[in-house]
Amino acid sequence: MTYDIVIIGGGPIGLACGLEAKKRNLSYVIIEKGALVNSLYHYPANMTFFSTSEKLEIDGIPFISKNPKPTKQEALEYYRRVATSNDLNINLFEAVENVDKLKNNFRVKTSKQKYDAKNIIIATGFYDIPNKLNVPGEDSDKVFHYYNDPHYFVNQDVIVVGASNSAVDAALEIYRKGGRVTMIVRGKEIGQRVKYWVRPDIINRIEEGSIKAYFNSEITKIKKDTVDFKDENGKIQQLKNDYVLALTGYKPNFGFLKKLGIKLSNDKTKLPEYNKQTMETNVKGLYLAGVICGGMETHKWFIENSRIHAKMIVEDIC
Repeated sequence: MTYDIVIIGGGPIGLACGLEAKKRNLSYVIIEKGALVNSLYHYPANMTFFSTSEKLEIDGIPFISKNPKPTKQEALEYYRRVATSNDLNINLFEAVENVDKLKNNFRVKTSKQKYDAKNIIIATGFYDIPNKLNVPGEDSDKVFHYYNDPHYFVNQDVIVVGASNSAVDAALEIYRKGGRVTMIVRGKEIGQRVKYWVRPDIINRIEEGSIKAYFNSEITKIKKDTVDFKDENGKIQQLKNDYVLALTGYKPNFGFLKKLGIKLSNDKTKLPEYNKQTMETNVKGLYLAGVICGGMETHKWFIENSRIHAKMIVEDIC
């Protein structure tokens, strides 16, 4: 069959697109390369959202949380119930390998089968490709670009690179579980977008000396038992080290977008070209939804402000 819509990405926004398509009686399938809401599943175990639960709701389905800010586990439960109770058509653990533009539709080749579709929605987010440090030793086993749980780092010398929410959460959790934490921060301070109830905590821990922090600094080399970094005066220093958490952010799969023919801006933002009223890209019938719309500006789109994309797209298709 030829689907009205193939949705690539089974995160919250992909689910929202499926719900909207189902309401309009459009044939659709959601294709996800991993587990349901895969990126969220790989968030840190103890993560708490910045948004309140009602701002994470999709299609007006209530998200009830016992906390002012919902936890990762609560969100997993919510989105699972949304998908199962609405009997959404989702194929999990199926990676999209290629998309061809045919005369009147698209052909999507995955790791398992092929699909024909009149329209495609890309809702793949940005969490799969980390921003690398690009320094010698980064590929060693002691370097992690994702963080899950602090227990692994008990009684270890851990360097956390970055000053965003993920870096700050990791630094605080590891410190409180007995890890010896040092932060290497390229900027002059802890990021202003860090959760307002967490930022004072990390600043106080740094000021009291519980967590060491080097600002205006960057790692230059990662070795087996040490790390070299350039401090704010340009001097190379060396630190004893067991593990490095390079939590410097993530980026969309720009190669995939280019392969589909989507134009990207020439500046460092790499913003994809799309119609802000319909979310259709420069390729007719190919739409973007969610965080991927922001290119490298991954802090501008969240679940709460991109869940409207589903309705915008489906209204345009109809």
